[in-house]
Order: sequence, then structure tokens, then C-alpha cells
Amino acid sequence: MKFILTAINAKYIHSNLAIYDLKAYCQQYKEHIELAEYTINHNIEYILADLYRKNPDAVAFSCYIWNIAIVEVLIREIYKVLPDTKIWLGGPEVSYRAEALLKQHPYLQGVMVGEGEQAFLQLMEHYITKNRALCEVQNLVYQDNKGIHKNKQGPLLALSEVPFPYEDMEKFENRIIYYESSRGCPYSCSYCLSSVEKKLRFRNLELVEKELQFFLDRKVKQVKFVDRTFNVWHTHAMAIWQYIFNHDNGVTNFHFEIAADLLTEAEITLLQQMRPGLVQLEIGIQSTNRQTIKEICRTMDIGKVSQVVKEIHKNRNIHVHLDLIAGLPYEDYGSFCQSFNDVYAMEPDQLQLGFLKVLSGTDMLSKTAEYGLVFHDTPPYEVLFTDWLSYQDIILLKGVEEMVEIYYNSAQFSASIKRLQAYFKTPFAMYYALAEFYRDQGFEEKKQNRLENYNLLRIFAEKVMPETEYGKFVECLVYDLYVRENRKSRPEFAKSIEPYKKIIKAFYQTEAKERYYLPDYQGFDGKQLARMTHLEHFSCHPLTEEKQEIFLLFDYNKRNPLSYDAAVIELRKGDLYAFTNHIEEKG
Repeated sequence: MKFILTAINAKYIHSNLAIYDLKAYCQQYKEHIELAEYTINHNIEYILADLYRKNPDAVAFSCYIWNIAIVEVLIREIYKVLPDTKIWLGGPEVSYRAEALLKQHPYLQGVMVGEGEQAFLQLMEHYITKNRALCEVQNLVYQDNKGIHKNKQGPLLALSEVPFPYEDMEKFENRIIYYESSRGCPYSCSYCLSSVEKKLRFRNLELVEKELQFFLDRKVKQVKFVDRTFNVWHTHAMAIWQYIFNHDNGVTNFHFEIAADLLTEAEITLLQQMRPGLVQLEIGIQSTNRQTIKEICRTMDIGKVSQVVKEIHKNRNIHVHLDLIAGLPYEDYGSFCQSFNDVYAMEPDQLQLGFLKVLSGTDMLSKTAEYGLVFHDTPPYEVLFTDWLSYQDIILLKGVEEMVEIYYNSAQFSASIKRLQAYFKTPFAMYYALAEFYRDQGFEEKKQNRLENYNLLRIFAEKVMPETEYGKFVECLVYDLYVRENRKSRPEFAKSIEPYKKIIKAFYQTEAKERYYLPDYQGFDGKQLARMTHLEHFSCHPLTEEKQEIFLLFDYNKRNPLSYDAAVIELRKGDLYAFTNHIEEKG
């Protein structure tokens, strides 16, 4: 008997915790279980052929909104080429419409609904030992020649009973590791599937610490906690954060989804002490419209959220990701603009402008008529319009979303966007104008490379800024380019370097001997130093209003672990002229 648990991930760097959990829970049958992971970018024909060659007796797919369309195509074709293979589905995308799927796909054996470990173990008993009938398998909806059967729901599992799913970490090199220290969510947000399961269960802290040490010892790059509200139990959260802090290996990053307004002073103080890059936090704000927050049954003190984010930001050591959702009830275009500006003012490292997805099993789905909510029939079931937000509004917000991704979330235009923002009433107005500019220029559907995006931003700025300020903006673009990239081919929009070549050459010749600014570059001559770093002249400081001329030295061997910006060293023009005179006197 061979049973293949199949995952089709959104990206290669992702992994699927569910299938690893299921196999770990069925240790006594592990020789019968094989895991197969693909991505949505794989050709369907490739996945089909690969599964065919494996020739399983049964195959199960882990189903989500990002892969269900591919899964439904695959199961139709698998049935054709492997007619004797039993086909099963599981996961959040199928748990709340199992019967409809079985009617739609008569060759589908069944669906494991909700929590899967016990159901899969009992299903393996059915296939391997033959001493458990399908009708006795909990959390199962299946079909046979007598029709569709819905089995009873089993008791929820104690989370500490699920074995640690990771063994060989080589296969996870350069991939995100997902980890679960709790299940369930105490909140009732109407758009979220996590609100369906209210009972919270926590993994034993001794187990958690042992398992985190496993990741730390192997210097895993990133561990992403899938806990829905990680800090809902303060003792649990504090213990884990303290352990991570005490055992930091200098490499591993831990991602947590939290409710910011639940953070205590002690937790904030600990977080502020973390190594830059040790922890990153995702905070779902969704809206700052109080009526909207109340309607979606969300519990949140927006004033406290803003204050907490400010406190977390103080030491600039933690990446903060804030979320917004367009299409929620009572949120019209004007209200969403305000929500955007409110959240933007919190200065997140990343701002996700998402769109409501109407999921099966959520309270939001039951209120579509009440809200005038219309959404796509196909995954990811995204909102088209509501009583408050028209489809035209959605189109406009999609354009803003794209500009936020390019010019804010990429963190590649920080100085130039900050300077540009001064010429607009609000941040939203700036991104809206940018989106309109892209559309008018015909770039709405064309993917630009990084340098092209710089140039488009320059053209846009030239249209909206006073001529006297435009030169400063271009220097901000030059700064943004070189702080991220040691680019030796000079961009067209940068001023000529010719007037400063003599100074720059003199600096590197002097630095090769004195090592005052670059002490870590021992053994390299001036030409090598010039290739490994970059020295740029600015008529004024690109990050401040200071008007004095300045040279900035970009050291690419030292980078900010959050922004990936190079270390920047300030050199006054007078100092560099002194270097030049020194070289000339010697020469």
C-alpha cells in the first residue's frame, strides 16, 4: 500500500506543514506514506506524470485557495490515468463544501474535513489493517455506490500529541519552515476561517523549546509560526520569546502573527532588546473604521495598536508587517483611504493592501446579500463590489496596491518616496497619482525592471515637483539605488561623476594605506576598494534637509539585516579635498 500526501505550494520557498504533520502522526505506517511537494508554477502535465510514475494506491491533496483550481484539474486527470487510485482531499478550502465537491467529482473518494491527524490515522488503519470501516473514520465525508456519507466529528486533538514533523533539514535548505505552537483563535472575525474553531490549544512549552532548539542548532534561515494570534496567552508567548532571545544563533529569524493591542510592557521591553532580524511581527489591522471593526466582530483598540507599533519601532530592530483589507462592510472609498493613511502613518516595514476573500465556512459568506457583497466565483473568491465600494473603486485600489508593492514594500525607494510625499496631501493621494501615471503611460500591465521603475518615478516626480526641488529628488533616487546595489554601470538619471573622479581616486588611494573608514578591508589596494564599495557625491544630504555638500561611502559588506541597506559613512567634502591635496603633494 502506497499513500501519497501531496502539496502544491504557492512558491518553492514555502513548505506544507500539514502533510508533514499527518505523516509524523502516523509513525507506525510511515513506510506506506510518501510526501510529494510541487508549486503552482509547475506544469500540470509534469505533476500528473510524476504522480503517475509513483503509482500510488491512494493520493490526498492539501487544498487552499491558491491551489484548489490546479487540484481540481489534476484529480480529473489522475482518475483517467490511474483509475484504481483512491483520491482524497483535505484542508481549509474543501472542509466546508465537501458534499458539493463529491457531487461535482464522482470519482473522488472523499474529503477529510477540519483537523486531519486522527482522521488520516484512522484512514490508514482502514487501508492497512482493514479493521476499520470508512463509516468509522472521524471527520470524513465520503461517497460510495450508496451515496454520500458524512461521518461524526471527532474530539479535538491535544496539540502536544502531534509528533515533531521535521527530521532531515537538507530538503528545507533555503525554504521557510512552518511551526505550530497553538491551534484555534479566540476571536470571531467574520471574514476568517480561524474564527470557526474557538477552542485554543497550546503545545507544551518544554516540547516547544526543544523543537526551537532543533531549528537554532541547524541555523534554519526562517521559522514562521502559524499560530493565528500568537500572543493571546501571555505566559506562553513570553516564554517562547525569552527562549529565542536567550538562545539566539545570530542567523535564524522567527515570524509571528500577533494582536498588537494585547502586548504587555514586559513583552514590548523584551522585543526591543532582540537582535535586529531575530523576530518579525505581522499585525492584522484590516481597517481603522470603527463601524467596520465592530461589524466584522473584530476586537481591537486602534489607538493602542498605533502606540504599540511606535514602541516596537523605537530600536529599529524588528520588521513590522501591517495588513489592510479592502471590501469590508461599511468601508467606502473615502473610509478606506483614511484607513490606508492611518496605517501608513505607523511606518510599517511592509504594508499589505489586500482584498476581501469570501471563504466557505465564514460568517461573511452568510451575509453577502445583507452587504450587497459580490465576489468572484473562482478562487481566491475576491470581492468585486459591495454596497459601499464599487467595482470602479476596486480597480483604482488595485492600482494603488501595485504602486505600494513596487515603491514601498520593496524598500528600494525609501528616500525618494519620503521626499516625494511632501508634495501630496496624503500618502494615499501620492500612490493613487502614481497608479494613474503608470496607467496613462501604458505600464499598468508591463513588468518593469528595477532601473525602469526608478526612471518612471523620476519622470513622475518631474511632473509634480517644483523645478528647484527636482534635482534634490534625483539625488534621492541615486542614493536609493546605491544603498541597495553596488552598481558599476551608472544610471542615466545620475549626474556626471567626472568632476569628482580625482577626489574619489585620491580617497581610495589614501584609504588603502590608512584604513580609517574601511578597517575590515585589509589586504586590498585602492582599485579593489573602489570596486567593492561605492563613493558618491551629493549636493545635499539625501536623508535630511542639510544643504552642505557631502560624499557618502556605501559599504556593501555591512548591511542592515531588516532593510538590506548597505552601511553608509558620511565624508565631508573638505576632508576629501584634503586627501586630494595630500596625494598631489606626494605625487
